[in-house]
Amino acid sequence: MKFLKYSIVLLVGFTSFKGVSQEINWMSLEEAVALQNKAPKKIMMDVYTNWCGPCKMLDKNTFQNSDVANYVNKHYYAVKFNAEGNDVVTFKGNTFSNPNYKPELSNRRNSAHQLTSYFQVNAYPTIVFMDEKGELIAPVRGYQTP
Repeated sequence: MKFLKYSIVLLVGFTSFKGVSQEINWMSLEEAVALQNKAPKKIMMDVYTNWCGPCKMLDKNTFQNSDVANYVNKHYYAVKFNAEGNDVVTFKGNTFSNPNYKPELSNRRNSAHQLTSYFQVNAYPTIVFMDEKGELIAPVRGYQTP
């Protein structure tokens, strides 16, 4: 009986350590570009909205996966960008905003940020990939599994 209790305690301990996972180091686009200037790396930008169900699934199922997080952190600067937010973003000498943003719609459908057009985003979620110089490689639309 003592052995069984000891085994259960060990099993619970091991499974709880397995639950500890690596997280993606999210940052703003400006932070990613500044880091690119010091240590070139590609950029992966998650373009999401607050109301988007598949965006939430992407966060929960894919971006929380420790293998995905480790790979992304090693090979990319990871940017999280709200496609309908009101942040002002400076990128490649241009300033992008959301002039039609309505605060009362912050958790519902709102107007699209100007940066989404620049990166050819027309659906959510979209993962935008950029090279080491911040040039667009491709936007990849839709939910992606780990």
